[in-house]
Amino acid sequence: MRTRNRKLVLPQGQANADINVTPLVDVVLVLLIIFMVVTPLMNQELEVRLPLREDEAVFEDPDPRELVVNVSHEGQLTLNHEPISEADYIPRLTRILAARPEGVRLLLFTADDRAPYGKVVAALDGAKAAGADILGLVTAPP
Repeated sequence: MRTRNRKLVLPQGQANADINVTPLVDVVLVLLIIFMVVTPLMNQELEVRLPLREDEAVFEDPDPRELVVNVSHEGQLTLNHEPISEADYIPRLTRILAARPEGVRLLLFTADDRAPYGKVVAALDGAKAAGADILGLVTAPP
């Protein structure tokens, strides 16, 4: 009978209990690069000129020759107190603003406190698309 030589493999040291952080560092660096690339693309600005504070403010009604767009609490648009449909809003504003000299195309907005936010933003965007140079917001006196 032949005897086999059996060899036992004995562990040389203890098991490694440290956490491998290399994959974590890779994921964090990839996320950092993604945020660095995407952040400049999300920059959307809206230029706002706030009036200077005066000691005694005088509140006047808008000039009748000025264009005033109102958004009611139901979302209905009116142009100088005349109801206007959403489909006719931009073409009609384009015609009116085209008749005015460039740089003087002022459009004032009023909106009810309960007006749908989406309708107000759509009205502002439509006015800018129609060619308004200056958009003003009319607020009630404090």
